[in-house]
Amino acid sequence: MSGKVRLHFSMSLDGFVADADNGMDWLAHTTAGSDLAKSYEESTGAILGGRKGWEEYPDPAMAYSGQFVGKLFVLTHHPEDAPQAEGVTFLTCDVAEAVKIGLEAADGKDLVVLSPTIGRQLLERGLVDEIALHIAPVILGHGLRFFDNPGGAPIHLHRLDTDDPHSEVDVRYRPVRETD
Repeated sequence: MSGKVRLHFSMSLDGFVADADNGMDWLAHTTAGSDLAKSYEESTGAILGGRKGWEEYPDPAMAYSGQFVGKLFVLTHHPEDAPQAEGVTFLTCDVAEAVKIGLEAADGKDLVVLSPTIGRQLLERGLVDEIALHIAPVILGHGLRFFDNPGGAPIHLHRLDTDDPHSEVDVRYRPVRETD
């Protein structure tokens, strides 16, 4: 069995995966389903991230709340000055080669990509098998977008959790008021 290449993100309703300072403190106000998180932990054999995310969160134990057991790769142009950590491999290759390395290391499980910049490049090259998004009940207004490609062609998707792969997702929220 061959693993998938999966982009996996929590994002704000307006499409940001990190705030303007590359932080994700806004996620502290959300809750993740434990059964869902456990299924991702079990199916993931390797993680591929980028340098910005690594510098913000340079602790492999943070992956999937410390429950991840697998290989962790960080793709960077300058590994020599990156914060080092045990169990982390720094790669300086093309994103397609990084995916090949990550899938081999995942040993039949999935390679999860936690970098929107790397994810965009992989989407453009047709190297993504699945996108898993968790929409947090927050509007950030600015920050690091899940997908940012001004002037690029749209990338059409098929939903995986329904009989109609072209259907929209219905999400309904209300703003929190001071009285809540």
